[in-house]
Parts: sequence; C-alpha cells; structure tokens
Amino acid sequence: MKRTMTTLGALIAMATPAMAAGAAETEGTSLIMILLVGFGALIVIGQFLPGLVLLGGMVKGLFGHGAAKPL
Repeated sequence: MKRTMTTLGALIAMATPAMAAGAAETEGTSLIMILLVGFGALIVIGQFLPGLVLLGGMVKGLFGHGAAKPL
C-alpha cells in the first residue's frame, strides 16, 4: 500500500507542471464573444425599458391627479 501511494504521489507530482501549462494566449476578443455580449445587452435593454415605463406609470398614479370623484 505504501509503495502504491508513493508511486501515485510521484506521478501526480510529475504531471502537475503539465496540467498547469496552458495553451498559448490569444490576442483580442473573438467575434463570438462580442456577439454574446451584444445579445446579453439586448436582453438587458429589452427588460429595462418596459420596467421604466411601468415605474413611470406607478409614480404618476401615486403622485398625479386622481380621477374626478362623481357627485
């Protein structure tokens, strides 16, 4: 058992630098990343604008002149 653990420990220690070495770094941002961020921004704007309209309606209802009361 001790020999197996020693062997596994040695293999892991030897493999660690290989796992840590990454691929070559790329320069700039890819087209797919730009499209993904743009699509996410469209979703956020698409949810933000109706929210502002709803907020405006609530504020108008709270502070605006109410409907005239019938006599």
